[in-house]
Amino acid sequence: MQFTPEKLIKIALAILLLLCLFHMPYGYYQLVRFIALVGFAILAYYEYERKNIPLVIGFIALALLFQPLIKVPMGRQAWISLMW
Repeated sequence: MQFTPEKLIKIALAILLLLCLFHMPYGYYQLVRFIALVGFAILAYYEYERKNIPLVIGFIALALLFQPLIKVPMGRQAWISLMW
């Protein structure tokens, strides 16, 4: 199995976001928000190069949702339901 940078980013983001389901220190969640912003932005760029506009829009929306500058006020249950 060949691991491309895109696949590695998706795997890393999935692991980081799944770990958010457990009780972690607040600093971990801040780090995840920054890493998710960068990861989703890179994935959006990869999809833009492939001209896959629906996924570009989706990854940009996720990058904006996880961006660390302005917090999106959502409860824990809402975040968990977004993952499913």
